[in-house]
Amino acid sequence: MTTTAMPNPADVERVVRDVLTRHLRTKPISSEAPAGGIPVLRSVVEQAVTAASSSAAKRNPLVVNISARHVHLTQEHVEMLFGPGAKLTPEKDLYQDGYYAAKETVAVVGPRRRMLPIVRVLGPCRPDSQVELAFTDGISLGIDLPVRVSGDVKGTPGCVLMGPHGVVELKQGVIRAMRHVHMGPDDLEYYGVKDGDLIHLRIESPGCTTVLEDLAVRAGKGIKLEVHLDTDEGNAVNLEKATQVELVKAEPCKCGH
Repeated sequence: MTTTAMPNPADVERVVRDVLTRHLRTKPISSEAPAGGIPVLRSVVEQAVTAASSSAAKRNPLVVNISARHVHLTQEHVEMLFGPGAKLTPEKDLYQDGYYAAKETVAVVGPRRRMLPIVRVLGPCRPDSQVELAFTDGISLGIDLPVRVSGDVKGTPGCVLMGPHGVVELKQGVIRAMRHVHMGPDDLEYYGVKDGDLIHLRIESPGCTTVLEDLAVRAGKGIKLEVHLDTDEGNAVNLEKATQVELVKAEPCKCGH
């Protein structure tokens, strides 16, 4: 008669644990994100859904930044505010190549005679001057801010800009920038979207995990993958302490209505 040795319980536990680890673990897909950015962490479910369609597309690290109140100026307005021949002085490079926060600031004055005394100018100059504020800034200034994609200023409120050399009265151009995500060609392919589409952003943070819907996709060559939220949105989702962010493609309603 032969006898079979009983397996060691510790060995059984080790084998089971190894099998489960190989088949059930969720492994984040995360490239190194630039300093100050939050990388996307994707679940196994999302990997399975997108693997077939995006396996050939390059995946870039996702950075979510808060875009604080700022001003874009034409060269003409730069000279009116800072003096003849004045040019913007780059002080700090922004995440997107070729863009910068300038040394120059202006005061923004609203219809209630209230002002935001120090608002940073971003460069380079644009064809139209524009002021981008958060919702709470509009309340303070007495301006009903329309939500617009940056650059779409037709029919928007105006304000007065004050610089060290002069004053500019804008007839239009004061907006609350629609939350958006900048994408390059590889990003468009990876997420299966095109310029002008809407996409959602899911943020996991302590006590207020949130999905922000309807981020406008803004595409261009040489663009890095980056989400812009305003200060109100960033504070509401506790972005500073976020542990995970991911872009989620908007799907049509399946309720049949």
